[in-house]
Amino acid sequence: MSDAPLTVVLDLPRPYLLFVGDADDTTFLKTGLGLRDWAPDLCVAEHKCDGARATLGLPLMDPRQAYAAGARSVVIAAASIGGRIRPAWIPCLVEALEAGLDIISGAHDRLSADPRLRSAADALGRRLIDVRTPPPGLPIATGRRRSGKRLLTVGTDCALGKKYTALALTGAFRARGLAVDFRATGQTGIMIAGSGIPIDSVVSDFVAGAAEALSPDAAPNHWDVIEGQGSVFHPSYAGVSLGLMHGSQPDMLVLCHAHGRELIVGLDGYPLPSIEEAVALSLRLARLTNPDVRCAGVSLNTAGLSDEDATALIARRIDEWGLPVADPMRPSPHFDRLVEACIG
Repeated sequence: MSDAPLTVVLDLPRPYLLFVGDADDTTFLKTGLGLRDWAPDLCVAEHKCDGARATLGLPLMDPRQAYAAGARSVVIAAASIGGRIRPAWIPCLVEALEAGLDIISGAHDRLSADPRLRSAADALGRRLIDVRTPPPGLPIATGRRRSGKRLLTVGTDCALGKKYTALALTGAFRARGLAVDFRATGQTGIMIAGSGIPIDSVVSDFVAGAAEALSPDAAPNHWDVIEGQGSVFHPSYAGVSLGLMHGSQPDMLVLCHAHGRELIVGLDGYPLPSIEEAVALSLRLARLTNPDVRCAGVSLNTAGLSDEDATALIARRIDEWGLPVADPMRPSPHFDRLVEACIG
């Protein structure tokens, strides 16, 4: 296993109470869903504001009950537009501090910026932990070729499975006896892995350098599976995606797409590219730092479909796109073939 000296390694108080805030549906519970699905042993329960309708399907506990059940921190599992900590959440978070829990946040807002949280934490001796804080001293990218092998998940849009795909591929590589590390680039991935770099919080000049630091020189047969962020087709986040791509120098891309999605989420008038266009442009951009990069196939998010319908859809897309296609959340021979295309 390789070590990235500039990667943020966090000493997070575990296990977690997941705070879903005042969310009415799971659209804004990306962090909570990721922790529930990939680190279930770390999730004691969920907590919510009065009237919130969204649920992660975990036991519902207040902070004192969760502390008694073993929780040692509350994680802000909900997200708001712009990564803000909503004022309505503050009383619930103060209650968690009073119950003996530290607070972990992946929001852009800093926990200590709220005087009520800062005052309560200081008085009670609790920790306010902001995961979305990049390490100091990140370098400018050099473009130097590095030893080892790298896979990067890329997408036609945001929030369609790049993290889940990277985690599933990491598990599949490991099950085949390969040396592999999952390299987290977002707050949820960092909470799952315990280390990483929050790439969307890095000053733009240093994004590619951060990606280089995240996946340093490694043994020739060692794989870094790097969690993608955003999309080069997204008007808001293409810059983050491109810097991550150039610094990662991927040998292999896996394109992530959500079945049925036609428009960029949250923006009007921006259609998603075709798969052919997405593969072609992603490869063209990635070739700046690795001329030999290939696309192994497509990770297709088929959430909402029955197993039978998903299997039939995947078979059609394989014929249509001429690439391995699979939903990593549905174990199948299709996923095995995607894995083999990645490592072959």
